[in-house]
Amino acid sequence: MKLTQKDFPAQAARAVRDCSVFFFCGSDEASVQDAATRILHLLPDPGERVEFTGAELRRDTARLGDEARSTSLFGDRRYLWVRASGDEAHDALEVLVGGERLWPVIVQAPGATDKGKCAKLLEKRDDAVVAMFYPPDLRSVTASVRGMASAAGLRMANDLAERIAAASGLDTRLAQSEVTKLALFLDASPERPRDADMASFAAIGATTEDDGLNPIVNAVLGGDVARLGGELKRMGEIGLNPVGVLLAVERRASQLAGLAARMGPQGDARSFIEGEKAARRVFWKDADDLTRQLSRWHGPTLERLVDRLLILHRQLLTNSQQADLLLAQGLAEITRAAARKR
Repeated sequence: MKLTQKDFPAQAARAVRDCSVFFFCGSDEASVQDAATRILHLLPDPGERVEFTGAELRRDTARLGDEARSTSLFGDRRYLWVRASGDEAHDALEVLVGGERLWPVIVQAPGATDKGKCAKLLEKRDDAVVAMFYPPDLRSVTASVRGMASAAGLRMANDLAERIAAASGLDTRLAQSEVTKLALFLDASPERPRDADMASFAAIGATTEDDGLNPIVNAVLGGDVARLGGELKRMGEIGLNPVGVLLAVERRASQLAGLAARMGPQGDARSFIEGEKAARRVFWKDADDLTRQLSRWHGPTLERLVDRLLILHRQLLTNSQQADLLLAQGLAEITRAAARKR
């Protein structure tokens, strides 16, 4: 079964009922992770989690199928969770679908596409689902924010919805959190609708814009080596979570990937971003930073950036005690690379 990004939310429950292999791919890692988590929450009794990386399955292609058919000593339920990059889990999935399965398998594969080997292997099967996720743009997330607001009992103008979308880095999870806080602040509900405005949104802000994630994201991807030290120090002083910081960089990299695909290899970054700003697909305050970053990251260099961020993400998750140091080293490496791409 192949689902589009638009169809997935409505079809997720049906997918859980009919399928046992779930393959989520695309350039927007946050959406890929959201989809995998949604499927997990819909499983009636998921049981024990057994995790694999794509690299592990590439070395031992039979392991995934063996685990999907095995039972524990006490017969406990389990599900298999795979974090892969691109199509590196293809051979293991090929072995998996060649035999019977006892447990569901969820695969997160940012960097893979619905035209890749894994998707082609699974998309026509009745027992598997393939869904691809693209980076959101400002217009689509703004529309999503207005939908969240309406459901929470907030009457919200488009300019405020756009502000929340941009402030959340186009991450709908963060946007939902902001809408929820705003509804609580205004004592709004579907039965008691309230008007939301810029003043009320400013009142619930715990931090100023300078305390947010955008400055460090722009320093890293813009190649601003001189600013990086100060941003890393600020990150420690205000207690920003290393994984949260990295996710913000990943979201911007995903946004750049979508912009680069639309611009094409011969496009001019400045004129292209001006057009996107005029069409309200990017927030006007981000236009200069996006222009600078898009001129540095495109084509093969952008692909290598996405791969490097995926590796760094895994390192943070598996070495949580050293996360701050690993993040600082990784971001410094990326900043220096961006600085060379003038």
